[in-house]
Parts: sequence; C-alpha cells; structure tokens
Amino acid sequence: MASEDQVRATQEIAYCEAILAKSSSNVLLKVLPQTGLETWKHYPQTDVYDPQSGAQWYYHCHDDSPGKGEHGHFHCFVRPDGMHSAACHLIAVGVDRLGHVTRLFTVNQWVVGGDWSDAETTNSYLDRFNVELAEPDYLVNRWLTAIVTRYEDIIRQLNLDRDLWLEQQDRELGDLLADKNIEVLSELRL
Repeated sequence: MASEDQVRATQEIAYCEAILAKSSSNVLLKVLPQTGLETWKHYPQTDVYDPQSGAQWYYHCHDDSPGKGEHGHFHCFVRPDGMHSAACHLIAVGVDRLGHVTRLFTVNQWVVGGDWSDAETTNSYLDRFNVELAEPDYLVNRWLTAIVTRYEDIIRQLNLDRDLWLEQQDRELGDLLADKNIEVLSELRL
C-alpha cells in the first residue's frame, strides 16, 4: 500500500506532466537544447544542485540508449555535507523520448564517481532528494523530486539488490566497483 507521500507524489508527477503537455512540452524538451544533442554530455551543462537539500541531478544519453528502449536518463544524487562533499548516487531514472519513465537502475561506482556508499547509507539520503528550484525548469525539478518519492520503496530495494549482487561475487569489492565491464548493478523496467 502506498504511503500518503507516495500518493501525493503520484499526483504531482501527473500534474507536472499535464502542465507540460498542455504547453506542448515534456521534461526532455525543457532540459535538452533544441538542436545539437550530444551523447554523454550533461544537461543542463552545470548539474542542478540544491544547496539547501544537497540534492543534485543531471540528464544524459548514451550511444546505445535507444537500444535499451530509452532516450536517456536522469542521475540523482545527494551531497550529504554540502556542495564540496562527495556525491552519493541514489538512482538513475530512464525515460523515453517523451519523458515517460521506462526504468529505474543503480550503477557501478566508476560510472558516476564519488565515494561508494552501501545501501543503508544510500537509502538514508532518499528523503533529502528535493530539487524544487526555479532553474533550469521548475516543473522538471518538481517532477524529478516526485519521481524519487513515488518510487522510494522500489529504489530502496534496488539499492539492496545492488549490494546483494556485489556480495555474491567472488571478487574484491574495489575490483568490482572499478570494473568497466559492469555498468548497471540492479534495475527494474516500469
């Protein structure tokens, strides 16, 4: 059963998407340039960062994103001790070309850098993910904040699954976290 916060977040997602659609737009059209999209480049160019919550995000796509059934994905972080602390990656949110969520997934440390945090620590930061800022787009920031809240239970489980998978490997954790052949550690298609 969904919590009251998750029900509200579901309504918030629908509200943001409806306002954007009414304006012939969507979350991607608000984030990406009108021309010249480059794979691997962060959008917006300077990651969105909320100094009050420590929440941070950026969007990008890969050369193989269409083969995965998505346009690209939002990487969501929290910097627990402010801008100069290491970012903790919470989740990646894959979206299709219309900005609809297609999957949630966790990534290996080498993908996003920062310090590695176990699932318990990572999950403790989920409530802090709030980027309700005016820039680069208020509705996109509200939408992404609501996505993390709406799917919080799933994100918690994906982080636990990530850690379980790592524990089950017959290799040192440091070697696994640096292995460029291992990108996605857990995922759920929606």
